[in-house]
Amino acid sequence: MKKTIYLLLLLISVVSAFAARSVKNTPAVNQARVNGNIDTATFASGCFWCGEAKFSQLKGVIKVTSGYTGGHVANPNYEEVCTGTTGHAEAFNVIFDSRVITYDELLEAFFLSHDPTQLNRQGNDVGTQYRSAIFYHNNVQSKKALYYIRQLTQQKIYPQTIVTVVTAFTVFYEAEKYHQEYYKKHPEQGYCRYVIQPQLEKFKHIFKEKLKQ
Repeated sequence: MKKTIYLLLLLISVVSAFAARSVKNTPAVNQARVNGNIDTATFASGCFWCGEAKFSQLKGVIKVTSGYTGGHVANPNYEEVCTGTTGHAEAFNVIFDSRVITYDELLEAFFLSHDPTQLNRQGNDVGTQYRSAIFYHNNVQSKKALYYIRQLTQQKIYPQTIVTVVTAFTVFYEAEKYHQEYYKKHPEQGYCRYVIQPQLEKFKHIFKEKLKQ
């Protein structure tokens, strides 16, 4: 437990330092802002119910949508994605206000919200649909994601190799309506109560200064 806390605190300090260095007066940062201050990030970190529940807590995040991306089947449904044959990952789109929360901070939340060293799984959720992945929307996001992974690896923040895949965003298929805000609507459901809730409480503790009121 102490080792886990140490790793989390060390990762926060390292990522914060990277963010301070990487956003200084770079024209590329302004280029990354789409439609004024509204931008989009897309991540996969295991079950999308978990990712949505965590990231929706962050100040500056406007909307989080669960869905499927990264595969070769058009308009997939949940049952198809669960077979692991579509190539899609359970993912979530994050619409955020870059004046309030930066992409760097979202990367920080991404790496602290799951185990990026688990290949094609998170806990008991196993399969390529549960892989760790960052789907970048532009060159700035791509460079930042790769930079963070490189630095976290060099600093040996994790005892195992980071297996997060960094790939270009293509198309995002919104998941069925019953998947949206699943934890919020079903907090007493077994998976929500025994898997998501403990993770969410840890996430909220780590990011207590960045949570919505």
